[in-house]
Amino acid sequence: MNIHDLGTLTGTLMLFGGPYSNLQALQAFLREADRRKVPHSRIICTGDVAGYCAHPGETVALLRDTGISVVAGNVERQLAEGAQDCGCGFEPGSTCEGLSAAWFAHADRAIDGAAREWMKALPDVCVFTHEGLRYAVVHGGLSDISRFLWPTTPDADFAQEIAAIAAACGPIDGVISGHCGLAFERVIGDVHWINAGVIGMPSHDMRPDTRFVVLSKDGARIERLSYDAKGAAQAMQKAGLTQGYDTALISGIWPSEDILPAEMRS
Repeated sequence: MNIHDLGTLTGTLMLFGGPYSNLQALQAFLREADRRKVPHSRIICTGDVAGYCAHPGETVALLRDTGISVVAGNVERQLAEGAQDCGCGFEPGSTCEGLSAAWFAHADRAIDGAAREWMKALPDVCVFTHEGLRYAVVHGGLSDISRFLWPTTPDADFAQEIAAIAAACGPIDGVISGHCGLAFERVIGDVHWINAGVIGMPSHDMRPDTRFVVLSKDGARIERLSYDAKGAAQAMQKAGLTQGYDTALISGIWPSEDILPAEMRS
């Protein structure tokens, strides 16, 4: 277990996940951090830097250059190990599993050896203290990096992950996660669970804006990120990534709801 302790962080923090090879979104996010005067030392990514979109190599290189703290996502772990699929946790035979083959192959071709070594060294968990509260940052869950925890997931599933995190990292007051693609908050017992969402793909809400979280002395706040979604979609189409995620960047609707719990499907 690779645990990276960031110590005590002061001031406003920005938390985000899933750049997903969306270079335009990452560039817009970094501009937003500059606008808010949040230094890179107070920004944390929940992983899946590479993914669905057109620029995996460039997106990874840009994020590495910033020095922003990154927790390994399943995509980083799979690319580092030379695996043949994304390891996203999609159901076998599902539409999402089928669609992932093209974008993962595209990312696999674009990521060089140095980037894979960087991915291999990424921590499983980051911990930090902010405003007197101790937080842990994971990708999906600690028991399973690809575990999907949704806004509607039973409390017991969150409690299981919180117990695993506490056993590995010590007592915590909050968890920052990613993976599922949706930003949300839950309170489980005394622990605040915050999914920071992703910046590289919209939230299946008919809007192209993506999501990130600002953590301040006033607590967590989910924010929208506007970026050049049209340019990102055109780059995907130019790269031959036309399995449906390209149009999702514009429409704000995912090409499949297979991954969603039944109660969240439209």
